[in-house]
Amino acid sequence: MFFPLRCSGLGLAVNHAGGHINPAVSFAMCVFGRMEWFKFPFYVGAQFLGAFVGAATVFGIYHDGLMAFADGKLLVAGENATAFIFATYPASFISLPNAFIDQVLSTMFLLLIVFAIFDSRNMGVPRGLEPLVIGLLIISLSCSLSLNTGCAMNPARDLSPRLFTALAGWGFEVFTAGNNFWWIPVVGPMVGAFFGGLFYILLIQLHHSDPDSEVKAEPSGSKLEKYELSDSM
Repeated sequence: MFFPLRCSGLGLAVNHAGGHINPAVSFAMCVFGRMEWFKFPFYVGAQFLGAFVGAATVFGIYHDGLMAFADGKLLVAGENATAFIFATYPASFISLPNAFIDQVLSTMFLLLIVFAIFDSRNMGVPRGLEPLVIGLLIISLSCSLSLNTGCAMNPARDLSPRLFTALAGWGFEVFTAGNNFWWIPVVGPMVGAFFGGLFYILLIQLHHSDPDSEVKAEPSGSKLEKYELSDSM
């Protein structure tokens, strides 16, 4: 039996340009001053391109298996469907409003905790262990909130592979499936990321005993660099 793995997932990366590979995270970082806005289109362009290339790579590696699995048919729905390997699709019982709320809440929790992890005035995480902790966070969110929609939490990892499957043989049914569900994992995470960052600032960050301690302790301009060097997802 063919057991494909979902591609273009919620992977982690940390590098000297900033490791977040999620447009929703990049958006929240810009909105709340963690990253400069002029970098946003470059990050998002690279994120979508990377997810598209990742989907193409998985398709190439598993091409023969995909062809053999359903007698050469690339199906979006049914027991032999394989489109779900690349992008998320809603459960049959879920409504679009419920699916949207699902994506907003899951991404809100993601950003809320990511902001906490990288807040030096919070308890924080030992330096160098941030990717591991965020990986565990994503596993926890995916295991607990994936029943309804697959828990994308990342517009790039969903839309780019979906576009690839439309071009690779599954057809544009990938955009109409689930009552035109495709926009939910694109818009929902962006909204959820905003609220996650906002709630962290309003409920936690503004209540630190000395809001200026971090700025005073670091050389000028290093606060922004800290976020860009450390943030994952």
